[in-house]
Amino acid sequence: MSSAQDPFYIVKEEIQESIDNLLSTYQQWERIPAASQEQQSLTKELLANCDSIEWQVDELDKAIAVAARDPAWYKIDEVELDKRKRWTSTARMQVGNVKKAVGAGREFYGASSADINGMHRELMRLPDSHQSEKPKQYAHRDNDDFIASESDRQMLLIKQQDEELDELSASVERIGGVGLTIHEELLAQEKIIDELGMEMDSTSNRLDFVQKKVAMVMKKAGAKGQIMMILFLVVLFIVLFVLVFLT
Repeated sequence: MSSAQDPFYIVKEEIQESIDNLLSTYQQWERIPAASQEQQSLTKELLANCDSIEWQVDELDKAIAVAARDPAWYKIDEVELDKRKRWTSTARMQVGNVKKAVGAGREFYGASSADINGMHRELMRLPDSHQSEKPKQYAHRDNDDFIASESDRQMLLIKQQDEELDELSASVERIGGVGLTIHEELLAQEKIIDELGMEMDSTSNRLDFVQKKVAMVMKKAGAKGQIMMILFLVVLFIVLFVLVFLT
């Protein structure tokens, strides 16, 4: 499974945002006078947030452990697994330090606000003055991890946009097909209506011709001839009625 398809990075971004908010709240807590009501309220909030983040990191560690049992199945190599384990370990350590400091009061093992900023940058994998103490190979690896993470996130966004465009294109094609079918059906109906109109015109013309012929015959036959014709037609009707309904 490529990192662009791996939900690890989505969860990681959510945890990272929670840690950023936690560090910001801690800095605010640090500036509040000790034993004040506002500090007590922030203390409860910080401890609750620490517990929540630790639970999220634990769940993420469980998912990493499952992937580590069969890396080939999840298409994850050892380097990727090691990178993820190091990130969760660093996140847990920073949250644990904040939790201990808040639990013990304002004392944070002699750390200052600059140390908090340093921890924030470490989680974000940005270089600062504290990282100069690390070997250069670890600093380069952290930078590469950050670049790879951002690249994977961009690839995930691009893939989601491509899928949405594909779905939109398929919908447009379906609508176009329906419109074409309706157009063809309308053309067929128009052709049928035209043919029906032509047949009605032809039948009307024939009926007019027959009526004129009958009128001419009736006129030539005179009154006696008309009576004889009526009697003949009545007799013919009776004969046809008997043949159809009584036999």
